[in-house]
Amino acid sequence: MKITQIDVFQVDLPYSGGVYRLSGGREYRSFDSTIVRLTTDDGLHGWGESTPFGSNYIATHPNGIRSAIELLAPTLLGLDPRRTERVNETMDLALVGHHSAKSPIDVACWDLFGKSVDLPVYDLLGGSTETRIPTISSIGSGSPEDMRSRVAEHRSLGFRGHSIKIGSLDSEGGPALDAARVAACLADRQDGEFFLVDANGGMLPEAALRFLNLLPDGADIVFEQPCSSWREIASVRARTSVPIILDELADSEASVINIVANDLADGVGLKISKAGGLTKSRRTRDICNAAGLTMSVQDSWGAQIAFAAIVHLAHTVPEQLLRCILDARTTTPVVLAEFDASIVDGGVVAPNEPGLGVHPDMSVLGVPVATYK
Repeated sequence: MKITQIDVFQVDLPYSGGVYRLSGGREYRSFDSTIVRLTTDDGLHGWGESTPFGSNYIATHPNGIRSAIELLAPTLLGLDPRRTERVNETMDLALVGHHSAKSPIDVACWDLFGKSVDLPVYDLLGGSTETRIPTISSIGSGSPEDMRSRVAEHRSLGFRGHSIKIGSLDSEGGPALDAARVAACLADRQDGEFFLVDANGGMLPEAALRFLNLLPDGADIVFEQPCSSWREIASVRARTSVPIILDELADSEASVINIVANDLADGVGLKISKAGGLTKSRRTRDICNAAGLTMSVQDSWGAQIAFAAIVHLAHTVPEQLLRCILDARTTTPVVLAEFDASIVDGGVVAPNEPGLGVHPDMSVLGVPVATYK
């Protein structure tokens, strides 16, 4: 099996909630998605998706992804996509970094691998735990009551986890407003729910500690990426008993090894495109498993193709280490592909189909913006 053609598609994914707000005054209304289709000499197609969370979230942006793929594509033609380690080695030799551009190519290789041997991707990644995977909502910053109502709305849809975005500037209400937001979101908490409070690296240690001191007694939360640098994270961790998860800083196997070696967190937010695809995410999964770090399996943003990769990887994480996954399908009204994984009893199960089990809608994808062959 050889890669004979690489097609690149571009689709805008408007945010279902109108305006999505993050710490530091960051706002997003739409997201620019890059979809990759690999075609092989035996006529099979493999699919991958990469959608950055704006250009001021981590070091990536949509045009950069497509430019990087233009550079990578000639090095990939003729390779066997099932040799995923060799494909990644080839990409890394051709281009340093740029994980978000390499991710859709790598995911498409796994999709092809599964189709070629008539197995779902989760079996190739180690085998399914055969448990329903709990889904997490993504609640952008707003007023406390607005955020409480959005948690209730997602609860009614079957979500068992909730990611609460905080990180207000002092001029907007600061730590007091953030503490009120968390208290409101926890007010109707149900048994078995998981609350992750995420600052997306937008707080200084001072603000993070002020926020933690204002939380109600017994607030059962996990604090995700309060600050942007390793030094700041170490400072906050040394002065709180609240569990900390790292996301933006946990962007490679080396960074997760650093987390383990220096006891900087209790878990990681494993985002597939940020890591560079399923091959490198699998390595990160294994490091976390060995170190006893919990994982939430997510992606920066995206729709059904990104969600399919999330579900397949999450199926291979031991149940006690998996907190939740991001259901990327709920973030946009655009339906890029059919993926049969409804939320039932608080969780999802991947379809038992070869590869990722996605069926893209070509009327939505349109014509490729670039083709390499």
